[in-house]
Amino acid sequence: MISLAFVLAMGGTLLAGGVLLGTVLQLRVSDYGSVTTSGSAAIGGPFTLVSANGQHVSDQTYRCKWVLIYFGYTFCPDACPTALSNISVALEKLGSDASKLQPLFVTVDPQRDTLEVMSDYLKSFDPRILGLTGTKDQIDTAIREFHLYVKQEKSDGDRDSYLVSHSSYIYLIDPQGKFVNVIQGAADGDGIAVWLRKQMADAS
Repeated sequence: MISLAFVLAMGGTLLAGGVLLGTVLQLRVSDYGSVTTSGSAAIGGPFTLVSANGQHVSDQTYRCKWVLIYFGYTFCPDACPTALSNISVALEKLGSDASKLQPLFVTVDPQRDTLEVMSDYLKSFDPRILGLTGTKDQIDTAIREFHLYVKQEKSDGDRDSYLVSHSSYIYLIDPQGKFVNVIQGAADGDGIAVWLRKQMADAS
């Protein structure tokens, strides 16, 4: 059986190359873009990062809450602002149920995404979305734990002017810190809200 970790990595590679991700063995993409599998996958794990407000946080910080994680970067031209806007809409649609969640935006570009940059960038989205950054080693650890596809593209001149190809999935972690499922970042806000309600209800 192909593991979900492998599919996520390959999905990021295919999406970065402009190829649509389809059905792979027991993997299924639902109407809302969520990825489900009948097997288990070692997605997620320990991390230590710094929030945009300067506090040190880890995977233990948000126990007792559902955690919604999107990995991206502030210089991203399309996928990241789209995903964060969709998450913002979903949080609004969830109403009081949104209090059960902690949405996180984790940078894959710590070189440019300082605390100040992250804080300023997230002002354009729902204030409940918390930005996380860290050292390159810390970010690399998180990338490995979540099996992300991340590749810095070559710049044409200015070394600080570059794009980062990355997989675009929103990860859901349960209150005990276990990976539950993913949904595509391009899924609309209404769809994400419906998906989240179902995931949380199924765990009750």
